[in-house]
Amino acid sequence: MATQEVKMDRVVTEIPAPPYYPLSSATAFKGQKPDWRALKEHFFREGMIAKADVLKIIQQAELIFKKEDNLMNLSDPVTVVGDIHGQYYDMMKMLELGGNPEKTKYLFLGDYVDRGMFSIEVILLLYSLKINYPGTIYMIRGNHECRQMTSMFSFRRECLFKYDLEVYEAFMDSFDCLPMACILNGSFLAVHGGLSPELVSIKDLETMNRFTEPARSGLQCDLLWSDPIDLPDGRLPEIYRNNETRGCSYFYGGEACRKFLKDNDLVSIIRAHEAQKDGYKMLFWNGSDFPSTITIFSAPNYCDCYKNKGAIIKFDNSTLNIQQYNYSKHPYVLPDFMDVFAWSIPFVIEKITKMLISIIKPRGKFFFSFDEQSKARLQELEENVSRSNEFNTETIEKIITHIRAIREKNEMIIRGDTFNDGHAEIVSASDPSRPKLEDDKESFMKAILRDRINEKRPEVGK
Repeated sequence: MATQEVKMDRVVTEIPAPPYYPLSSATAFKGQKPDWRALKEHFFREGMIAKADVLKIIQQAELIFKKEDNLMNLSDPVTVVGDIHGQYYDMMKMLELGGNPEKTKYLFLGDYVDRGMFSIEVILLLYSLKINYPGTIYMIRGNHECRQMTSMFSFRRECLFKYDLEVYEAFMDSFDCLPMACILNGSFLAVHGGLSPELVSIKDLETMNRFTEPARSGLQCDLLWSDPIDLPDGRLPEIYRNNETRGCSYFYGGEACRKFLKDNDLVSIIRAHEAQKDGYKMLFWNGSDFPSTITIFSAPNYCDCYKNKGAIIKFDNSTLNIQQYNYSKHPYVLPDFMDVFAWSIPFVIEKITKMLISIIKPRGKFFFSFDEQSKARLQELEENVSRSNEFNTETIEKIITHIRAIREKNEMIIRGDTFNDGHAEIVSASDPSRPKLEDDKESFMKAILRDRINEKRPEVGK
């Protein structure tokens, strides 16, 4: 049982220790509503709250989402936020730039979880803000707010590590209730992904059934997964083209965009869903000086290796002001939320096994002086092991090869050399200064190419 007095044995004393106990319910809530300021600070210090309080926040937020329409209508001033992806410490910077949530209207475009290691903190703080300010904090669904993606990436593991399956399933049920899109100032369609062949009129958004796990095709899938074609003129041989990058949904070009905007008396589409080097991208397909599609991405230095900027849109008096920001330092987390002992086991086993081999099967001259009896016994041991069908040096070599593969995989994760299994990637902790974000287009493009497999929707059953 934990004691009240914690030993002051931290090696790095200048970094405060995380809170030893979960935040009490009396502190986490003011009356029946979560105290978002207390939670914000507690999460920043890597603190947790009790499971019962997590479920209470989820249930309160879910009740609010259920009452909202599929398609919301908002007017400016409003701050529009793109993908956050569990980057809690970058979200703190975003809230500073975007405006005090007590006085600022926010529209979040989805992808709150996965890839980053602080998804629970992100979503709990957003839900707490929604509960306190339901008339000014608005959230729509992203493609990662579903069971399939969170099982493939990190959010399910994070829930099981920090809480349990009941908490994860409660989050999934709440994701099913998130609205799908928003009309801003009567002129802009805000959505996570983009257009769909099944989206002819905005009335199609009003009548769709959103309270479900997204299918692999259809209107809901496209709203979450589709992308604009990355061409200046937006030309496609067809109006919609299969999106091979995502493994589902479509690419849409200038013709589809212009037709939808004209038929629905809209000016532009504001969406998220794609990492951008500058945090945003504009496509001018409508023959005017105003972009027909604006992509906003709010997770700077995505996966700790993209070296991109984050950005938000401050929409006021029908004027769009894009603000960029660099990434913030965050605590180091090992892959799969492993502790250092579990992570180091392959390294230790490999070294021990090598020592055993050197004893069982010595090569070359001895480095130490042995008497003749010791040499004879060592030679006898070697011959017995080499003749054994159950245990021999070939077997040990195979074990070492397998362990080495595990160890090298872990080393690549730490260096950020790979994007294995869709996990969020962490840069090396050996550099305490964490170099400042550079405008490195080459690094950004390399990261996109290496990470492309993780942009694709997994096949059914995976």
